[in-house]
Amino acid sequence: MKRFIPILGLLLLAIGGVSYAIAGAMQTYMAALIWIGLLCMLFSFYAGFSDIKNVLSKRSTKYGANTAFMIAVFVVMLIFTAFMSIKYKTRWDMTATKRYTLSNQTLKLLGSLKKDVEAVAFYRSDERTRQALQDLLSEYKRNSSRFDYQFIDPDKNPSLAAKYNVTSYRTTLVRSGNKEEVVGFESEEKLTNAILKVSMDEVKTIYFLKGHGENNILDMQNSGYKAARESLEKENYLVKEIVLLTEEKVPDDAAVLVVSGPKKEFLPDEIKKLTAYINRGGKVLFMLDPGTVPGLVSYLKDYGFKIGDDIIIDKLSQVFGANYLTPVVTDYDKDHPITKEFNIATFFPLARSVEVENDPAKGRYELAKTGEASWAETNKKALEEGKAEYNEGKDIKGPVSIAAVTAVEVEGTSSSSEHHKQHEHSATAQQDGQKNYAKIVVFGDSDFVNNTNINLAGNRDFFLNTVNWLAEEADMISIRKKEPDATPVILTASQGRLIFWLPVILLPSLVLVTGLGVLSRRRLKK
Repeated sequence: MKRFIPILGLLLLAIGGVSYAIAGAMQTYMAALIWIGLLCMLFSFYAGFSDIKNVLSKRSTKYGANTAFMIAVFVVMLIFTAFMSIKYKTRWDMTATKRYTLSNQTLKLLGSLKKDVEAVAFYRSDERTRQALQDLLSEYKRNSSRFDYQFIDPDKNPSLAAKYNVTSYRTTLVRSGNKEEVVGFESEEKLTNAILKVSMDEVKTIYFLKGHGENNILDMQNSGYKAARESLEKENYLVKEIVLLTEEKVPDDAAVLVVSGPKKEFLPDEIKKLTAYINRGGKVLFMLDPGTVPGLVSYLKDYGFKIGDDIIIDKLSQVFGANYLTPVVTDYDKDHPITKEFNIATFFPLARSVEVENDPAKGRYELAKTGEASWAETNKKALEEGKAEYNEGKDIKGPVSIAAVTAVEVEGTSSSSEHHKQHEHSATAQQDGQKNYAKIVVFGDSDFVNNTNINLAGNRDFFLNTVNWLAEEADMISIRKKEPDATPVILTASQGRLIFWLPVILLPSLVLVTGLGVLSRRRLKK
C-alpha cells in the first residue's frame, strides 16, 4: 500500500494542474486535488525516508544524480537560448550578391517613414512563394515601427478579397491613408516603390529639355534615355519633356530641369528663361559632351564652372575591359550629400573635364575625379591620330574632375511643385533671415546613363542620387539593390560524366562490395 501513495499523489497533482491549465482559473476542487496530492507526496517521503537515504548513499545514485543535473543544466541552456533567439534576432547574409539583405534605398525609406504603411498580401495558405514574401515583409517590419503587414487567404476569406477588390492570387496591396498601390509577386524593388508612392505627399516633376539635339527619353535605342526615364519614374517622379522656346518660362512645378547632351546652342531667349528659372531658386542638371555648345560653356562660367575643351584619357579603363576614352571614377567628394556614402566605380564614355574652385561656403564641390593615371587631352588632332600623350602646361594632369556642383544664392523662394506655398515660404525665410539657393550640377558627359551604359557599375545610382539631391529628396540618396545575377555552373562533357559516375555508380558500388565482403567474412568465421 505504501508504494502506491506517491503514485496517487503524482496522479492527483497532475489532474489538478491540468484542470487548472485548461480552465484558466483556480477552482475549489482543483485546489483540493493539488493539496491532497502534496500531502500524499509528503507522507510517502516521511514514511520511506530511511529507504530514500539508503538509495541516495549508493554510488550509482550519485552518478545518476550528476547525470540528471547535467541534463537539467543542458535543458535550461536550450530553453534560455531559444528564448533569447526569439526575443533578439540576428541574421547574416552570406550570399555573394546579398540577395537576402534589404538595399540601402529601402532601409532609408523605412527609416524616414512619417506615415503608417500596411501591406495586405493575398496568398493561399499552400502557396509555394508565400514564405518568400513573408520573409521579405518581416524584414520591412523589423526595420520600421510604421510598417505592418497581414496575409489573407482569398479562398478562406472571399469577402475580404472582394472588399479590397482583389481578383488574383499572389497580389499585395500596399496602403497608407487614402492611397493604395498593388504589387504583383515577391519583389523588393516593386514593394519599395509602392511604399514610396503611398507615403509621399506629392509627386515631383522632372523636366528634360529638348530642341537642341538632347538625348530622347522615349528612345529605346542604345543612345536613348528610356531607361533613365523609367529609373526616375520608379523613384516616384513624374518625367516630362519641355521645349523652352515655346514656353513662357520653365514651369513652376519643375523640381529639376535636366539638360542632357545638347548639340545645338541655346537662343538668347532660352538663356533668358533659363536664367530666370535659376534666379527663382531652380535646380538644373547639365550633362555636356566634349566639343559641344561652347556658348553654354561660357554661360556656366559665370556660375563658377570651368568646363574644358578637352577629352579625358584614362589608361586604367583598359584594366576593366574598356578603352582609354572611358574614364573610370572611384574618387568622390566625401563632404557632399550626393557622394558622401557613394563608393562604387562609375564609367563615363567620352567625357570632358568640369572643374570648380572648392568652396563649401558657396556650395562648390568637385564631386567625382578620375585616377592619377588619367589626363584631359586638349590636342584633338593627336587624339584622332592615336598619338595622344600628356603634355605638361597644355593638358590637365589627373586626377581630373568630371562632375561638379555649385549653389547660387537667390532672392525670394525656391522653385518647387508646391507653388501655392511660395509666398508663405518667402515671408517666413525673410523673417528668419534664411537664404534661398538655386542648385546647379554639371557632368562632363551625357552618355554614361544612356540605355547602353546606365547599368554599368554605379552609373544609375550616381545619376539618381544627383537628381534626388537636386529635387530635395535627400532621403532617397542611396545605393540601390542590384538584381541577383544567375550563377550557373558550366561543365564540360567529361566533367558531367564524372559527376554522374562518381556519386551515382562508383561510390554506391564500393559500399555494396564492402558490405558483401564483411558479410562473407563473418559467415566464414562461423
